[in-house]
Amino acid sequence: MTAHAAFLRVYEPLAAFEGDERGRWEAFVQVDALSPAAGAELERTASVRGQVAAAASPLPAVAEQAYVLEVDGVTLVCPWRTRLRALEALEEFAADLPEQLLRAFALPTVDSVSEELAHWREGHPGLRSHQLTSTWQVPLRWFVLVDADEREFQAGAPAAGGGAPVGRLVGRALVYRTPMSRARRRVARALAVLRRTVDDGVVTEGVEELGRWLEEFHPRSLVELDYGGLVHLLDDAELAKDESARDVAGALAALDEGEPVRAAAAYSRVTARMKALQAVESAN
Repeated sequence: MTAHAAFLRVYEPLAAFEGDERGRWEAFVQVDALSPAAGAELERTASVRGQVAAAASPLPAVAEQAYVLEVDGVTLVCPWRTRLRALEALEEFAADLPEQLLRAFALPTVDSVSEELAHWREGHPGLRSHQLTSTWQVPLRWFVLVDADEREFQAGAPAAGGGAPVGRLVGRALVYRTPMSRARRRVARALAVLRRTVDDGVVTEGVEELGRWLEEFHPRSLVELDYGGLVHLLDDAELAKDESARDVAGALAALDEGEPVRAAAAYSRVTARMKALQAVESAN
């Protein structure tokens, strides 16, 4: 599990939860919840420890927690669902590898992962992942959900006492937050344009899948696009110039207005940014 990952999260109001789970989160919000950066680091550390332990396990052992936000007097929570997300990621990863490589990675088979995932869902009916993860890039379809004016950038500062890893700044972040109602409207508008103007079914299907995921949550939820650890691959000037949400919106507007050349130019700007991030993965 790399530290260089971006996240798309949904924070739901406490009213969206029922029964024992609602009681658990009502009690949880009374304590100090970890920040998203600290939570991601805890999950990554647990994953590494599981891999190097005597009885190696591809699944991180992390107690159930949630990220917490207060917006206009309303408490919103984003459960981690670490085991569910780990199983889903492992199933996706294992599905693309032949059996020999799975054994080399000391990973379970696709069938066994799918069985455990089905067992987990059977034991936790109605629970779903509130967080999507993408390593080494931000998927372009995520930018459809947000507006450029919802962008929040914090430069961060060196850790007191030098506790942060070399090259890291504490508090450094690039985040977009938007109400669920706006995110859903933007998906609907984007799909209307894409279905009319784009022949690439993969692009449209990706936005459709994202829209279906959003429909699973309470309408008063909050959507958060977090660059996560990707902010440490860029300097302040590069982050300040990152207008990917504006470029994606511009590309869609140009398509809607019948200007494919302008759309392609905007699209190429944001793809170039993401390719630059992805290139770091194979650099040494």
